[in-house]
Amino acid sequence: EMESKVSEGGLNVTLTIRLLMHGKEVGSIIGKKGETVKKMREESGARINISEGNCPERIVTITGPTDAIFKAFAMIAYKFEEDITNSMSNSTATSKPPVTLRLVVPASQCGSLIGKGGSKIKEIRESTGAQVQVAGDMLPNSTERAVTISGTPDAIIQCVKQICVVMLESPPKGATIPYRPKPASTPVIFAGGQAYTIQGQYAIPHPDQLTKLHQLAMQQTPFTPLGQTTPAFPAFAVLTVSGKQRSSIVLPLQAITMSPCICPGLDASPPASTHELTIPNDLIGCIIGRQGTKINEIRQMSGAQIKIANATEGSSERQITITGTPANISLAQYLINARLTSEVTGMGAL
Repeated sequence: EMESKVSEGGLNVTLTIRLLMHGKEVGSIIGKKGETVKKMREESGARINISEGNCPERIVTITGPTDAIFKAFAMIAYKFEEDITNSMSNSTATSKPPVTLRLVVPASQCGSLIGKGGSKIKEIRESTGAQVQVAGDMLPNSTERAVTISGTPDAIIQCVKQICVVMLESPPKGATIPYRPKPASTPVIFAGGQAYTIQGQYAIPHPDQLTKLHQLAMQQTPFTPLGQTTPAFPAFAVLTVSGKQRSSIVLPLQAITMSPCICPGLDASPPASTHELTIPNDLIGCIIGRQGTKINEIRQMSGAQIKIANATEGSSERQITITGTPANISLAQYLINARLTSEVTGMGAL
C-alpha cells in the first residue's frame, strides 16, 4: 500500500537523503575515473554529491524525485552486494554478510521513524525484512542521527521507500545542523625506515608517505624557538627509537619532516650550524634523564650533536650547544622543549 502511495505520484516530490559512508565504500561508488557514479547519475536521474575526500567518513547526498532516489539506492545496494560477493571469493567465510547502509536523518524526524513504543520501526522491519537501527546519540556537532539499515539489496530498497514516506509525512522540526565528518589525523609510525599508518588495530605500510612528508617539509616554516608558544599541530606521528631500550615519543608530523635522517636519499644536507640554549639548573635533569637516557634519545632522534656545559659556580643556568643542519637543530629544540613542557605542566615523561 505504501509503495503504491509513493509511486502513484502523490508523493513523487523532490527529496534529499544523506548517506554516511567509509572511504572504501565511497571509492566503490565513484569507480575508476568516476565511471560508476556517472552511470548511477545518468540511469537514476538523481543528483549524487560526495563530500570532501580527506575524511575517513564521507557524506553522499542523493537528491531528486522519490522514484529517482529509489533507483539510485537500488544501484548503490547492488554495488555493495557485488563488492561483498567479490571479497568472499578470496575468503574462507561461508555466510554472506548483509549489505549495510547508514542514513543520516534529522533527530527531530527520528521519533516518527521509531513510532509510539517502537511500533513504526517494528512495522518497517517486519514488512521489509531489513534490520533498522536508529542511533541513540546525535552525530558529533550536529542535530542528526545515524539510521543503519542492513539486509538484502531488495529488503534495503523496500526499507528506504518506507523511511522516505515517514520523512515526507513528518518534516523536520526547527533548524537542522547537518553532520560534517572531520578530516583524519591518523598517527604515522616510523619503523625501520618505513612509514605506517594506523587503521584500526593494524599498521598499514605507507610507501609514498616519505615523499609526501618531504614535500610537506619544503612548505613548512621552521619550529617556534624555545620559550615561545609551540603552535598546535594537526597531525602526530609516533617515533620509535630502537636500541638497548625501546621507547616512543609522539611528535607532530612537521617535526618528522624536518629530520633528514628520516628521509634518506633526499637532497644533500645543508651545512651544519650551531645553536645555543640556556636552561635553568633545576630543569636540566629532565633533559638528561637517568644515566643520560633522555639526552641520548634526543640526539638519536634529531641527528644533532648536543653538548651540555658543566655547571658553573654561582650560576643558576646551564648552556646547551646544538650542532647540526637547521633541520636537526629544529628537531632537537622541539624535543628539548617537549621534555621541558612535560616537566613544567606535570604531564610526566613524554
